[in-house]
Amino acid sequence: MTRLWRSVLMVCALLVAAPAWSADNDYRMGTGDVVRITVYGNPDLTTEARVGEDGGITFPLIGAVKAAGQTPADAEKEISTRLAKGGFIVDPNVNLNIVQYRGQQISVLGRVNRPGKFTLEKVSRVTDALALAGGIIADGADTATLVRTRDGKTEYRDIDVIALFKAGGEASNELIQDGDIINVARQPMFYIYGEVQRPGAFRLEQNMNLVQALSLGGGVTARGTQKGIRILRRDASGGMQELEAKLADPVKKDDVIYVKESLF
Repeated sequence: MTRLWRSVLMVCALLVAAPAWSADNDYRMGTGDVVRITVYGNPDLTTEARVGEDGGITFPLIGAVKAAGQTPADAEKEISTRLAKGGFIVDPNVNLNIVQYRGQQISVLGRVNRPGKFTLEKVSRVTDALALAGGIIADGADTATLVRTRDGKTEYRDIDVIALFKAGGEASNELIQDGDIINVARQPMFYIYGEVQRPGAFRLEQNMNLVQALSLGGGVTARGTQKGIRILRRDASGGMQELEAKLADPVKKDDVIYVKESLF
């Protein structure tokens, strides 16, 4: 499964396909975006403008309108309200469409093929950002962390990358905003030694149990036994604790699994 979803992700990186659903209503405009504004029944007010360095645009009759940081719906409401309050149009029907997306810069960091800063030219989601960075490399984690700062507050959201490519994954395929950072950490590892065919360090997959871990190690040798397998695991304070493990037990990050020699 892991190799399969990584292959899918790499194909997406090559195609860089646009999202199948519209996100304009959620998109927050930025400096450099070009917008087209129409007012139903008033073709003389049709305006195409670029969001300036001050974050605003100029609209006939009402002057400067804040655009940067606003959604199209926010700007439509402001223009409509000011046209009505100014006595210019009764109950105006305002429509704003984004013609060019130029104002959004994001960073994709960590275990991707081309980490760096990217300028978005269309409405983009997490999958688009990962595709721009060339996809996740072999030792990248199954989750990506979205770091977003708004009004001086920074929030962190962990996104299950595998789930993005399953049915219903669009719900967690978040819209990317200006200044967002996506970081893909190194995949967690576990370690196995003792009486196994291939002792060493291995990639920890989601929901992995001890049986699956042993299979990655090539299974128990003829001299080994599945009884009395021990796991060394870090506790909350950072210390090591030794646990006797059952085959169905989950394996956790940085676990050290020891398979002992059979006495018979």
